[in-house]
Amino acid sequence: MCLILLAYQKDPQYPLVLCANRDELYDRPTANASFWLEYPGVLAGKDLTHGGTWLGITRAGRWAALSNYRESSETQTGTMSRGALVRNFLIGTESPERYAEMAQRQAYQFNGFNLLVGDATQVVYISNCVEGYQVLTPGLYGLSNHLLDTPWHKVTRGKQALDSVLKANSIKITALLSILADQTPADVDHDLLDTGLTPELEQLLSSIFIKSDNYGTRSSTVIQIDANEEVTFVERTFLHMDGSYQDHQYHFGIV
Repeated sequence: MCLILLAYQKDPQYPLVLCANRDELYDRPTANASFWLEYPGVLAGKDLTHGGTWLGITRAGRWAALSNYRESSETQTGTMSRGALVRNFLIGTESPERYAEMAQRQAYQFNGFNLLVGDATQVVYISNCVEGYQVLTPGLYGLSNHLLDTPWHKVTRGKQALDSVLKANSIKITALLSILADQTPADVDHDLLDTGLTPELEQLLSSIFIKSDNYGTRSSTVIQIDANEEVTFVERTFLHMDGSYQDHQYHFGIV
């Protein structure tokens, strides 16, 4: 499970605010966010198993964020790592819409995915679990492991919290990270999903921030682009299940 919250042109001071949790097995090798040696303009974490990434931005203001689409093991036939979808956009030069067209032609090579790609001109949503792609209009969006804005508990709760921060006219990093730290699960009687998992596991995975014995939220990331095209990127990496963490913060102007 993962969560991506996006406020796109909702606030004149911050045309883009993105908040994301990456949920993964605790023992999956991962590099913290940094500027890549092989592509110095790319700022992203890295999956050390396959070399891709789940979220990143470039000095040119190109950004991308990925979530897996939850599907049964019987339907997983893709042969390529989904992290390559983010990586290839970040190191490329195609417009978001052009990249969406290219990604759709290759979509059969991947297990189910959701992908948001953007730059200064547009933001596009792509999934290989639905036909076509969507050029986003200004608004507030939420994405987990189903289609864009599917009203899962964590998506609805996260969007409401982000909307409250925007309306308070105080878009601070601490407030955005607090949204991503919310461990409130879905109500068993009203909000719990039925996606084929046990009720206990459905509830465990329903919260914005996840903890379990071997799987949970590995990192929380906030990206802000302000009206002057200044980027603030903060990744909070969780070191242990006790809640200890390490922050990595970057600030730069789009060039």
